[in-house]
Amino acid sequence: MSGLMMNNFQKIASAISLATLVPLLSACNPSSNSTANSAEEPPLAGAKIGGTFTLTNQDGGKTSDSDMVGQYRIMYFGYSYCPDVCPVDLQKVMQGLAVAEKSEPQLAKKIQPIFVTIDPERDGPEQLKQYVSAFHPRLIGLTGSAEEIADVAKKFLIIYNRREVEGMSEYLMDHSRQAYLFGPQGEPLAMLPYDGTPDEVAAEIQRWVS
Repeated sequence: MSGLMMNNFQKIASAISLATLVPLLSACNPSSNSTANSAEEPPLAGAKIGGTFTLTNQDGGKTSDSDMVGQYRIMYFGYSYCPDVCPVDLQKVMQGLAVAEKSEPQLAKKIQPIFVTIDPERDGPEQLKQYVSAFHPRLIGLTGSAEEIADVAKKFLIIYNRREVEGMSEYLMDHSRQAYLFGPQGEPLAMLPYDGTPDEVAAEIQRWVS
């Protein structure tokens, strides 16, 4: 593994550890949000995560990263046929976004949630449209060719592979579990605690979105 990629993965590991501390720190000083935003460096600052992309959205049109310049982005990679972790993770992250939006309604205009499939063979626009609508009204679902998805996954440090299961007609997809928060220019900011509570996710969102 190259030194650059190792550094990026180290930042991700550190971000996961820091994310678990956010609720505790916030509870000790609930009025410190604005100070934290101005004084602290986001845990993923400077990491080479993300990049340009143009994929097919759930309505059959094209969505590019350039369409979201000026907006914060929440990005989660998974697939609609996932039997366990994807729907649970996505539900918690989107519930966390909803909690943050309820507390600070202006956040709805600042943040775009995005779900990118790593299973384009089965996740076409129609399948994604039905899937993402169950989690958040503004969640965009993105798919593409196998090559396009592989390219985006590489940029966002997502590892995945197809796994055949004996006795099953359908295959499974093993994949990285990351819920990223990116800034208005597509810069990586933090990992959202997908294994935490919606309140913990909301706290991390409010920590870095200004």
